This record gives sequence, C-alpha cells and structure tokens, in this order.
Amino acid sequence: MRDCRPLRLMLVCGEPSGDQLGAQLMSAVRALESRVEFDGIGGPAMEGLGFRSLFPIDVTSVMGVDSILPRLLKILQRIRMASDHALSTRPDAIVCIDSPEFTHRIAQRVRRHDPSIATVNYVAPQVWAARQYRAKKMSRYFDLVLALLPFEASFLETHGLHARFVGHPVVERAARMTGGTALRQRLAIPATATLLVLLPGSRSGEVHSLLPVFRETVAAVRAVIPDLVCVMPTVSHVAAAVRARTQDWPTPLHILDDDVDKYAAFATADAALAASGTVTSELALAGVPMAVAYKLGWLSSAVARAIVRVPHVTIVNLLLGREAVPEFLQERCRADVIAPSLVRLFEDKGVREQQKRDLREAVHLLGFDDEPPSIRAARALLDFVRERSRVSAQRASIGR
Repeated sequence: MRDCRPLRLMLVCGEPSGDQLGAQLMSAVRALESRVEFDGIGGPAMEGLGFRSLFPIDVTSVMGVDSILPRLLKILQRIRMASDHALSTRPDAIVCIDSPEFTHRIAQRVRRHDPSIATVNYVAPQVWAARQYRAKKMSRYFDLVLALLPFEASFLETHGLHARFVGHPVVERAARMTGGTALRQRLAIPATATLLVLLPGSRSGEVHSLLPVFRETVAAVRAVIPDLVCVMPTVSHVAAAVRARTQDWPTPLHILDDDVDKYAAFATADAALAASGTVTSELALAGVPMAVAYKLGWLSSAVARAIVRVPHVTIVNLLLGREAVPEFLQERCRADVIAPSLVRLFEDKGVREQQKRDLREAVHLLGFDDEPPSIRAARALLDFVRERSRVSAQRASIGR
C-alpha cells in the first residue's frame, strides 16, 4: 500500500491541445482520488485548475523539423529542466501528454537516470502510421500507454507496450458547444449570414504557412457567397501573429481569444476550414462540416513523404477508413482547390448531411457513448500507480 502522503503526479505537455487534455485528466483524477498533488509543465487550462507550470509552453509548441531547429537549444534546455525536476522530486508517475518530440525525451532521460520512476504516455504518437519501430523503442521508457484511438492499444501491445484504450477526451466537450446565438448577437453577425470558422493552428509555423492560403480561399468563397463572415479562434502565444497577418481580411473577421467563444462559434458555424489536429475532433463533436488543410516546410515534408504509411491525416478519416472530410495537404493546400470544396459544403445539402452523419459515426468510435474518457484514463492511471506501489511494497517486505 502507498503511505499516507498524497499521490504526486507530474504532468508534462508541450502545446495547447495537450494542455486541454491535461486539464481534463486533472479534473478526472481529482474526482477519483481526493489526495493528489500535481506539478510539471502545462498551459492556461491546467493553470486554471491550480497547476503551477515550471515554464510556459510557448517554446515547445512546435512541430516539424523546420520549426524545431530554430528553437532546438531552448527545447533541449527545457527537457533538461523538466527531467531534473522529476529526478529531484520523484513523483509517483510522470504523465507525458502528446508532443512526443518534447515529452518523450523527458521520459527517456528520467528512465536513464532513475528507472524506478513510473512513466506514462497519454496520447500515443502515430507510430502505426510511420516508423513503426518507434513502438518497440517506446517500450524501453514507458510503463503504460493510455491510447485515445480504438485500434492503437492492440497495435502497441504487439510491440511490447502495456496499453489501455481509454477513448478521446475531446468527446467530453460536447456540453461546451453552446452559446452560438448569443455570440452572433454580441458580434453583430446576422442570424442569416453564412459563418465560416477558420482554425489555422496553434503553432507559429502553422499560422505562418496556412494564413495566406486561408486568406485566398476565403476571398474565392466570398465571390460565390457574398454574405460570408469569418471567425477565427486563436491561442495566446500566436494571437499577436494572427492579428498581424489578418489585416485587410477579405470578409468581416472576428478573432476569438478564449475557448468559451471558440465553442460558441462551433455551435453556430455553417462550416470550418481547419489545420489538421485535435481541433478537427472538436469540430466533429460539434457536427460542423469541414475541410482540412495542412502544409509542412520542405524539409519536414520530405521526411514525411519518406516515412508516412497512412492515406489520411484527419482522425475522422482514419477511424472511418475513407475520406469523409476532404483533406488538402502540401501541393493541394491551395485556394483554387480548397474553395470549391467549402462552397459545396455551404450550398449542397446532400454533401453537408452526409458529412454530418460521418462525423457522428466517428465521434461514437472515439467513445462518445461510453463512460467519459478522462475518467477511464484517470482510473487506468490510478490503478497502475496503486498496483506498482503494491508490488514495490511486497518486494521491500520480502527483502527485509
């Protein structure tokens, strides 16, 4: 049995989507375990629950070789800071949430220096999509993987990883998809106006590469749909860049700074254009028809082409095994091909309704109709920590 001290968990995330998942996990753990302390690395959502982060996540919120290289020294410094903190405080478990380029290196360094510290991965990297050998490598420094997608756990188990499918916590945000009418009224957007949500990503590199394409796309769509209005949710560390790059937007544009307004926009949007990522699952949950666009830098793109072995990047499409949501990647990430797809979503009722049915099916596969995924993840995490503590206590007793 664990001694009477509180359970201590170190949570580590590197970007806003992981921050959201971390906050949900914190709430779920507290619902099941009254005496628990958290520390580590998180963002505004986790800090809103009393979490004290070792440092902000702005530097680590990057993806792709092109974006990582300019910040590599700072990222390495923060990997060392986080792992040194874990080694000095010795939590009951370190939970690494997504952002494998950052969080996995912390787990690796901790494992090298103190194998007795438990390490858990929450949100497995898509090793089934590219470089499958990474799954075997992960088994050397992770004791447990909490998998979000239904097919991941069995794949990881075949590579020597202890894994549990817990479902995707994004489905718990359904209750937050409200307030659309009030948002339109506050922003003076007519109830009859066609509303497009734009989501160019939460990383600075994404904003830099996608906003010009989004601008051209919006201009082309407005030529067909003159009453088009755009809203653009953003996050704090890229908000200034978003505002600077959206001057003279071709439609009325409202930039939204918090999640309450973001979810209200989802509740009233007619369609969305989004960067690939967790936000596409949120849109699916809200039933917002969408198109997905993404463009990597040339070096990251060359690497991806060499190693990626799946036909889709959007979770909805991966779950359904077909392109239910249109994807416009790399060379196809152009206004002249994206705009007609959005116009179809606005004007063709059959296309809209078919995608909405597909989104509902995908959300079901993510665990929407089961026990809340965060609770399942928290229970699996707590069971793991308690069992590990029990076994450790037994070994200590035998050794005495």
